[in-house]
Amino acid sequence: MNSSTELRYVLVCDDEAHIRAVISAKLSGSGLAVKQARTGAEGLALALEHAPMLIITDFQMPVMSGLEMAQQLKASPLCANVPLLMLTARGYTLDAIELARTNIREVVAKPFGVKQLMERVTSILSVLPSVPTITQPAMDGRAAA
Repeated sequence: MNSSTELRYVLVCDDEAHIRAVISAKLSGSGLAVKQARTGAEGLALALEHAPMLIITDFQMPVMSGLEMAQQLKASPLCANVPLLMLTARGYTLDAIELARTNIREVVAKPFGVKQLMERVTSILSVLPSVPTITQPAMDGRAAA
């Protein structure tokens, strides 16, 4: 398979299984392919194997933090331009120097609303080339047209 026909996906990295499950279900339900990782190191390995179109990662994880993963991805020719959305503990902020060393486009504090998160995902993906359209289910439970 060449790079133009390979599956584009969103990588979700979080050490909390329920957070990965909720985010992945919402992304999948919106028509996006999803891969999951439990640690920054696992996420880094998956991303370097085949670059995702977006990475949603927790900041604080075992083995390697989301910030360390983001810095290593920025240094990789394959993943240098992959945007990241960072999930952080309430009140934690990343300074300008940390952000400059990464491709973190958005920072979302936990706990977060799934609607808020999907709005941020849509915003990031809307400026990327060749990204599938995200479908939003209708409020009454019917699939959106």
